[in-house]
Amino acid sequence: MSDAGAGPRPLPTFRPDERVCGNCKLWSPHSEDHRGWVGPCRVYTSRGLFPPSAPICDKYAPRGSAAPAAPLVSSNRTRPARSVAPVVVRHRADPRAVVDLEGLNMTREELMDIFREAAGLSDPPLAGKWEGGTVRLVPGNPELQAKDLPIDNLFHKVTMVRDRIRVLEQKLNAHPKLSDAEKAEMQGYITRVYGSLTSFNLLFKEKGDQFVGSKGDE
Repeated sequence: MSDAGAGPRPLPTFRPDERVCGNCKLWSPHSEDHRGWVGPCRVYTSRGLFPPSAPICDKYAPRGSAAPAAPLVSSNRTRPARSVAPVVVRHRADPRAVVDLEGLNMTREELMDIFREAAGLSDPPLAGKWEGGTVRLVPGNPELQAKDLPIDNLFHKVTMVRDRIRVLEQKLNAHPKLSDAEKAEMQGYITRVYGSLTSFNLLFKEKGDQFVGSKGDE
């Protein structure tokens, strides 16, 4: 504080070679206290007000030189990397679109049916009279509720069983370590399985898709 009735004390001066905050352009005078003139630093504002005789820091910039930029506040947030890869938009092909195969015209869906059938991925056709039908499972106890099962679902499961057995039959016949006698024995079991499933033949539209077992098992 300055003396009562007296004006402010003059700012202290320092030799140009003195490395004190008073010679740094980042320090500026603010007011007087018991220490004399005090002021803040433009970079380290958290230091508050301090006298110009304070020792310099790493941001010291002599008056008349360019002042260093204030430190940037780093962010802990990491920005996700922006993808520069092109975005590919796939359009679903119309299954009703016509495909021209050297004069043979068919829809995409019909062509896919051919591929699925060749790969064993499609079900054989269901007999027409069963289309949209329902199988009802009725418990012996009349107090219990019956359960309805769409015939299409049952038929799909039956054809899955048939296809798995056919694959098993092919693998057994091509197995390199089985003797002919062992293959014949295994084939006999498979034929009996086919015979047990002939009850479902009435579901197949085409006779060639039906189960064929031994005469005794049919």
